[in-house]
Amino acid sequence: MTGPLVVRTREELRAATEGTIALVPTMGALHDGHVQLMKHARPLAQTLVVSIFVNPTQFAPGEDFDAYPRTFDADLERCAEAGVDIVFAPTVDVMYPDGLDATVSVDAGPLGQILEGAQRPTHFRGVLTVVAKLFGLVGPDVAVFGEKDYQQLTLIRLMARELCLGVEVVGCPTVREADGLAMSSRNRYLEADERQLAGAINAALRAGAASGREGGTAVLAAARAVLDEHGITPDYLELTDPDLAEPVPGREARLLVAARVGRPRLLDNIALNLGGN
Repeated sequence: MTGPLVVRTREELRAATEGTIALVPTMGALHDGHVQLMKHARPLAQTLVVSIFVNPTQFAPGEDFDAYPRTFDADLERCAEAGVDIVFAPTVDVMYPDGLDATVSVDAGPLGQILEGAQRPTHFRGVLTVVAKLFGLVGPDVAVFGEKDYQQLTLIRLMARELCLGVEVVGCPTVREADGLAMSSRNRYLEADERQLAGAINAALRAGAASGREGGTAVLAAARAVLDEHGITPDYLELTDPDLAEPVPGREARLLVAARVGRPRLLDNIALNLGGN
C-alpha cells in the first residue's frame, strides 16, 4: 500500500496538486469517522488532499490544545487506507505567517454566537479563519466535513456561499460506535466507566427524535429524561431547524447536544421530523 505524499509548505503544496481537488480538513488523531470522510471524498475529484493541522486559534486559554492527541505516523496509515494522494501538514508559521494575532479573521456572525459559540466565544472565528486559509492554499473544488460538528458544518457552508469561495461543502453522516457514541478524537480521553456512560448521549437524541411527532416540547423532554437518568447535565440541548434557526412544526428539525462526560466534552446531533401544524 503506497502512502500519500506529505507536504508541509505552501510551495510544496502548490507543486503537488493538479486537476480537480477534494479536501478533507482534519486536526489529526484520525479514526474510522475520518476514514469514511476520505472515502466519501475520494471519487469526487482527481486529487484527494487531507490536511492535518491542530489549529491553535480555535482553542481558548485553558482548553486542550497542548494535550490534543497527535498521532501523525498512524494518521498517515489511515490516509493510505483511504487512497489519499496528498497530506498537507503545515506548521503554525506556514498557516499564520503574520502571527496568531494577525488583524484579519473570519467573523462567524450571529449563528456563531449560539450553541457552541455561547460556550466557546472565540471558537468559530478560529475555525472559519483556518478553513478559509485552507481553501485558499489548497484550492479545492469540494471539501468534505462530518455532520457530528453540525454547527461547524453549517457555518462553513455559509462562509463558502456568502464569501463566494467557489468550494462545494459536502456533509457526511456521523460515524458511530456500536452503542451509538459519535466517533471523536477526544473519545480516547474517556475512562472505562465514562465510556459506558457516554453512549447515553446518543440514546437521548434517539429518544427525542422518536417523540418528534408530538412536537418540540416533547422532543426536548424525552431527550432530557434520558440524560437525567444517567446523571448527565448538558451544556446545551437545543432543537433548531436544519439551518440552526427556530424549528418549524411539520418540517425537518435538528436536535443538538453538548455534554461533558469526565474529561472530554462530547457533541452530537440528530435529524428528525417535527410534528405539529
